Amino acid sequence: MSQPLVKKDDDRDDEAEYSPFMGIEKGAVLQEARVFNDPQLDARRCSQVITKLLYLLNQGDLFTKVEATEVFFSVTKLFQSRDLGLRRMVYLIIKELSPSADEVIIVTSSLMKDMNSKTDMYRANAIRVLCRITDGTLLTQIERYLKQAIVDKNPVVASAALVSGIHLLQTNPEIVKRWSNEVQEAVQSRAALVQFHALALLHQIRQNDRLAVSKLVTSLTRGNVRSPLAQCLLIRYTSQVIRESGNNTQSGDRPFYDYLESCLRHKSEMVIFEAAKAITELNGVTSRELTPAITVLQLFLSSSKPVLRFAAVRTLNKVAMAHPMAVTNCNIDMESLISDQNRSIATLAITTLLKTGNESSVDRLMKQITNFMSDIADEFKIVVVEAIRSLCLKFPLKYRSLMNFLSNILREEGGFDYKKAIVDSIVILIRDIPDAKESGLLHLCEFIEDCEFTYLSTQILHFLGIEGPKTSDPSKYIRYIYNRVHLENATVRASAVSTLAKFGAAVDELKPRIFVLLRRCLFDNDDEVRDRATLYLNTLGGDGSVVETDKDVKDFLFGSFEIPLVNLETSLKNYEPSEEAFDISLVPKDVKSQPLSEKKASGKKPTGLGAPPSGPSSTADAYERLLLSIPEFTNFGKLFKSSTPVELTEAETEYAVNVVKHIFDRHVVFQYNCTNTIPEQLLEDVIVIVDSSEAEEFSEVFAKPLRALPYDSPGQTFVAFEKPEGLPTAGKFSNTLKFIVKEVDPTTGEADDDGVEDEYQLEDLEVVAADYILKVGVSNFRNAWESMGPDSERVDEYGLGPRESLAEAVNTVINLLGMQPCEGTEVVPPNSRSHTCLMSGVFIGNVKVLVRLSFGLDGPKDVAMKLAVRSDDEAVSDAIHEIVASG
Repeated sequence: MSQPLVKKDDDRDDEAEYSPFMGIEKGAVLQEARVFNDPQLDARRCSQVITKLLYLLNQGDLFTKVEATEVFFSVTKLFQSRDLGLRRMVYLIIKELSPSADEVIIVTSSLMKDMNSKTDMYRANAIRVLCRITDGTLLTQIERYLKQAIVDKNPVVASAALVSGIHLLQTNPEIVKRWSNEVQEAVQSRAALVQFHALALLHQIRQNDRLAVSKLVTSLTRGNVRSPLAQCLLIRYTSQVIRESGNNTQSGDRPFYDYLESCLRHKSEMVIFEAAKAITELNGVTSRELTPAITVLQLFLSSSKPVLRFAAVRTLNKVAMAHPMAVTNCNIDMESLISDQNRSIATLAITTLLKTGNESSVDRLMKQITNFMSDIADEFKIVVVEAIRSLCLKFPLKYRSLMNFLSNILREEGGFDYKKAIVDSIVILIRDIPDAKESGLLHLCEFIEDCEFTYLSTQILHFLGIEGPKTSDPSKYIRYIYNRVHLENATVRASAVSTLAKFGAAVDELKPRIFVLLRRCLFDNDDEVRDRATLYLNTLGGDGSVVETDKDVKDFLFGSFEIPLVNLETSLKNYEPSEEAFDISLVPKDVKSQPLSEKKASGKKPTGLGAPPSGPSSTADAYERLLLSIPEFTNFGKLFKSSTPVELTEAETEYAVNVVKHIFDRHVVFQYNCTNTIPEQLLEDVIVIVDSSEAEEFSEVFAKPLRALPYDSPGQTFVAFEKPEGLPTAGKFSNTLKFIVKEVDPTTGEADDDGVEDEYQLEDLEVVAADYILKVGVSNFRNAWESMGPDSERVDEYGLGPRESLAEAVNTVINLLGMQPCEGTEVVPPNSRSHTCLMSGVFIGNVKVLVRLSFGLDGPKDVAMKLAVRSDDEAVSDAIHEIVASG
């Protein structure tokens, strides 16, 4: 037992709780373990030593092989004691030590003897330990005893055998599946736990056979399952069968619904709740089906048991998201829960009321919530704030009272996440409710006057720079912004300078005043602030004249910066000063930037078709200029994407060929990069013959051969195909390299006049859906997601089948779509059973696409995935789903 709280030191106010295990050392405990070898065993002392050993093992202390073996052999001597308490401790320590196969033999006979003992406690525990430490070979020897134990009259023994079967099913499924008849008999047991464990094991044995599970559910729903725990399991299995059957027709009743409804009248509260929860989670549930479940949940709201109140209000909270009208009858009961002593119950009650309330009840709810907010933790406050935001979007006319509430709690004490949730809510209301803009911006301005979080201050200033100039009187915000230049840290000051410049660019009348303020910033002690002020003064025209700001300047200040910074940095480092100025439009938007190029050595530069263009360029730009130099490709339009080279030959073969896929809106061009690795040969009229019989929607329109391919001098040959416009058309292409071989004299380097036609089989090439999507990241996924709006969102669920791990499933979908993972979500934490991955990209036709993938393990290996897509075009959202469905 733990000791009462006592002060550790008179000079300190902090108190510590002392434990009987405090100061335990492994070496000392191992010394104490010698008592196991005493001729006269002290059962009490031996139990205490085993307790200490178990504590060390559970705290993560590792025993060496020698130490574990010594303890194990000492423990086996304790079987001679008849003390019941000590025998139970012996079972525990043997199970925790997990002895090796050689050591198991020593204790097996004792355990088997106990398994056939007349003492039920010995039998049950011996079964558990034996099944834990034995392998498949020994298991076959004791299988007969385990089968008998499953149908034993003593429920403790039967439950021990069934639970052992559940564990053994993971390692020896073939053996456990032979016990079906005995387990089926145990399902009819009158003992509650035996029936529960038997049903769980029987379902696991049959879980991969959908028809067998359906038959099991059908037979048991007609029979009499006495155990409430087993009844809860049966309700879950029934829900699973309903989901998988999908028989939700409008003409007839849903299968098994009558059984779920009958469970609502069960005498056990947990069965009633499980049935109500199952009904509310049915796919496409109707109001008629929901009514009986809502009724029993409403009764639970007034229960004296906190766990029932919590379960009911939590379930109603989920129902309110999809069926708010169905929950309105419970509003009076939930209002009484706002003052519940359990803050979790009170928070769920309030958020549910906010989802189900009508316009007339908003003001009353706000008064109740105001008193409630001061009593709960920040994590609950965030839930309430998000619910208020949803309510305001539902009833825009009530924005004044809701905005005032948000501004009042914004001034109160709170952590970063809480304040960020409030600020995000105000920003969304300003964007979605035009009438709320003026008051919302003023609330944010007042907040940054006394904001302790740099991140929030910079975000608000950025938002103010975008929305402030569009208001009726932009000048009233200048004071708040310029105060930040004097009173804040360097990061906020720099952000304030950028915001001032945006006001100057958007509102011509304010330019002279903005110039005065920006010139004052030139003397700031931080170089970032000074540099920004200098840049904006020159950009806006610092002579102070009131002229309209150029469109390019406005695009620079207000436009979204879609170029990855790493690409911009790479291009700037590769730029060689020349008469041609640096052109930011040539910087690739693809996330994969090329490595820094080495300075070109003076001497002969490569010429010909494959020579990269001179001057500032990137890989994408080089490809585009190369294609534009071929007249037949000039009418193909703007190049959308060029893939990374795909090798079509193995390493160290006589001819090295790789291909780059160039994607246009209506065409695909294959650029075959060929290298001749044989010094004694010259290849002429080199071309790749492409068989597109497995790519029916592609038709070849042009092929450009390579005139000559000398030794170790790379060259290119091109083949162009036409395809349906704007669609992610996929196909497989067979490739054969055809050429004329001419022998070369090694001494003179001259080639023979006569040549021989030859061909070389290349690897097949595939055009996949990912080739039509450009990897373009976004700096803030959440803002980008919300700015697109839900109208173009498409959501569906997919089963990905068995996978080695969740990480493998995530990587497979990322590679399938070819989009850019955002915010590091491509990394799956170890041992995770669920994961969310965020991705962004640009679909062919320059359509922005955002994807939210939710993965979860459905069973030991099966992975389920929920895919949500938002884009600027609904057809593109559908196309992404088609790619995943067919992939």
